[in-house]
Amino acid sequence: MGILSNISGKEAAEIFCKFGYVLDHQTGSHMILYHESRPTLSIPNHKELAPGLLRGLIRKSGLTVEEFLKAK
Repeated sequence: MGILSNISGKEAAEIFCKFGYVLDHQTGSHMILYHESRPTLSIPNHKELAPGLLRGLIRKSGLTVEEFLKAK
């Protein structure tokens, strides 16, 4: 198991909210998170996110994996 496994979409959204993201709306199964100075994120509301997808979302937000996991 990798360090980014077993994180749900809802849990990932809650962690991103600790960094200033706000849940803007949900379209279908995707939660749209907004931040004033960072890119908008679209997170699928699934029981478990693929590690590659989560790593891409973290990279897009301008965070490091370590920063993300510390806020977990």
